Amino acid sequence: METYLLDWANLLLRWLHVITVIAWIGASFYFVWLDNHLVKPTADDLKAKGVGGELWAVHGGGFYNPQKYLVAPVNLPKDLHWFYWESYWTWMSGFALFVVLYLFNASQMLIDPRVYAWGAPWQAVCAALGFLVVGTAVYDIACVTLGRTRDGNIGNDGRVLAVVALFIVFASWLACQLFAGRAAFLIVGATLATLMTANVAHWIIPGQKKVIAQMRAGQAPDPIHGQRGKERSVHNTWFGLPVLIAMLSNHYGMLHQHPHNWAVLCVLMAAGVAIRLFFVKRHKGVNSWGAIVLALALLAALVVGMAPRPQPAAAAAPTPVTLAQVQAIAAQRCLACHSGEAAQKGVRLDSAEALLAHRAAIYQQVQVQRLMPLNNATGMTDEERALMGRWAKP
Repeated sequence: METYLLDWANLLLRWLHVITVIAWIGASFYFVWLDNHLVKPTADDLKAKGVGGELWAVHGGGFYNPQKYLVAPVNLPKDLHWFYWESYWTWMSGFALFVVLYLFNASQMLIDPRVYAWGAPWQAVCAALGFLVVGTAVYDIACVTLGRTRDGNIGNDGRVLAVVALFIVFASWLACQLFAGRAAFLIVGATLATLMTANVAHWIIPGQKKVIAQMRAGQAPDPIHGQRGKERSVHNTWFGLPVLIAMLSNHYGMLHQHPHNWAVLCVLMAAGVAIRLFFVKRHKGVNSWGAIVLALALLAALVVGMAPRPQPAAAAAPTPVTLAQVQAIAAQRCLACHSGEAAQKGVRLDSAEALLAHRAAIYQQVQVQRLMPLNNATGMTDEERALMGRWAKP
């Protein structure tokens, strides 16, 4: 029953997480696009109202005319539409999923004794949470100390993002030395995602609320809040695609089980930044194909560099593997999770018929991607893995 309920929690939380990610990233990308397409108004009435930029768009059978005010409008409207729950629910659903799948089952999901032998699961849990806390602190310190230009204005993004990039490279390396590869990828992605939500929760939304409170009190709004919000919003747009690829790539054993998995993750995230750079520059009307060339070059380097090397031909044909041999290995290495009515993912390997029915999946999961047993918790040897692969190979 516990496994059954955890599977439902996994499904529903993952569904909620995907829905909120789409809403948040979609809104974020739209507003970046909007900012990059605004043009200075020519109408005197718009200038008099303090409109700094506008655009006309057509969608869904109607016309839209968004207008952006410099700092704030003279007369604050009663009804304001906020964009923050998408961010909050993305983080909350993602963290809940992290708790259910990884922290609740740290001994199997976080810990791989071949990578690092933790004394107890709670130590690994604390270390994983520490990445989120330390990452947020490093980023905030960088913004406060390095985020200003020479004239004292906010907007020196280059230095801040350079610090973040160096930290993420270090965090990727460290996580891959401490945790199972799949968990390490997720932790690095979650660290960046936490920065993004913290930007919304602690800077962007509070700043907007302060501007509104000042206006309703009859005071001139302080432009510093808008500058800070813009800074953090710009940073979020660079973090988005690296977070997505970190979360997706942990489902592919060839990536997170690579001997240099931390470098693989860093290259994937760098390609994500380059892809986002292409779209940001393109929205500004700037030729940005160089960014796409860079992204493709990075991905091509991974594809070529990680390609399986040809194996030397065997001196003699290997001895055929019998079903009985496979059953013996499965009994020792697989049946802890894949037997009886509570078998994980409904995959039972406790009979000859079940093994034959899942033959193709065994080849992919055990031999090709090396995902199973999960984090090799049961200690399957390379010889056993190769034997099962030879038996299951199409």
